[in-house]
Amino acid sequence: MRVERFIQTWGTVIAVDAAAPHVNEAALNIAIDKVALFFHHVDDVFSTYKESSEVSRLRRGEIDLHECHEDLRHIWQLCTEAKDLTLGAFDPWAAIGGFDPSGIVKGWAAHCAADMLVTDGVVHVLINAAGDLVLRGGDLSDDGIVRPWPVGISDPDDVDQIVKSFAITDGAVATSGDYERGEHIRDPRNGMAALGAKSVSVVGPDGGLADALATAVMVDGIDAQRWVVREELREYSFYVINRHEGTAWLYGPNKGY
Repeated sequence: MRVERFIQTWGTVIAVDAAAPHVNEAALNIAIDKVALFFHHVDDVFSTYKESSEVSRLRRGEIDLHECHEDLRHIWQLCTEAKDLTLGAFDPWAAIGGFDPSGIVKGWAAHCAADMLVTDGVVHVLINAAGDLVLRGGDLSDDGIVRPWPVGISDPDDVDQIVKSFAITDGAVATSGDYERGEHIRDPRNGMAALGAKSVSVVGPDGGLADALATAVMVDGIDAQRWVVREELREYSFYVINRHEGTAWLYGPNKGY
């Protein structure tokens, strides 16, 4: 049985594809309902566009970190680790108005949602949160054969053109780039639009960290090669389209095809 659902939240649409050979449609829908509630909770806690959100209140100094929901405290710690790993290229504390974890929350939430579905008996999961993918169990085809999920990376100048593909059974893919949204990432060191890369896709086991790493490489571009080689990132692969040269580079264990 397979159920596909589109959930509107965070100002975007999240696609959820859930399948399991021995779980009925009603149970799959209940599992997805839980995920939808979780996504709305994430919006209530982390949205910088909602004055009532905890992160907005934290930014205004109305509450302290220890008073915040445990999810926000957890994200604070993840951001600290990501900032250290990227030598400061990912720095949510440098955002105008104060701490803004938007560069990690989407991937983290998608990762949590996938784990929730697996806990509820879903075997094959795809969550597409506006460029952040989390995948579990491979793709169950109509003929009952399980294959790795095929993930295509679009050319930022022509989104209908696939420039790189990956086959993933379990993992996450986070992509940042110009695409339709324009230059939406800023260099935390100078506040200017990030010019390091035109598009970055990161493949790895953790959706939140992949999201943060993609943001950081957008800032550093080829200079990110100083830190993508770190032992802590050995399970992550980076596909980067350079901004000006019309070239790309790939680093990591998953070479794609």
